[in-house]
Amino acid sequence: MTAPRYEHIQRAPLCVIVYAVAVAMLAAGLYFRDISPLLWLYPPISAMLLVLAASFHFLAITDRGDCLKVSFGPIPLIRRSIPYENIARVNADRTWLVEGWGVHLSLRGGWIWNLWGRDCVLMTFRDGTPFRLGTDDVENLVAFLNSKVASEQ
Repeated sequence: MTAPRYEHIQRAPLCVIVYAVAVAMLAAGLYFRDISPLLWLYPPISAMLLVLAASFHFLAITDRGDCLKVSFGPIPLIRRSIPYENIARVNADRTWLVEGWGVHLSLRGGWIWNLWGRDCVLMTFRDGTPFRLGTDDVENLVAFLNSKVASEQ
């Protein structure tokens, strides 16, 4: 297999806050173990927060030859492959402040996958559906995707 023509990993500091909250909740649950709800409530919530933080530690965007692989990680609970043949147009864009971060439907239609910041790449699929992919490497990703879309037509 040849090396990918595009590969970028964006990291976000927000996961550090979630890690800290999880550890603080676990410590509080152990410290206040005489209070029964805290003993059985805090450890499982802490574990879920640790998994959540590890699932959104970074956003990896990689060329796989015929598709773009997008995954949050290092625990890859949320991932997607986007075939280049399904992409009609690619533009640089910005998310609205109220759209925030994470994986969710956009107020403007389509999905947003965003880890940190407001810069994103707007891909419009052949069926007209928009897909916004947050990145701190907008110019390079737009140029790469436009070259792939042009070669698919």
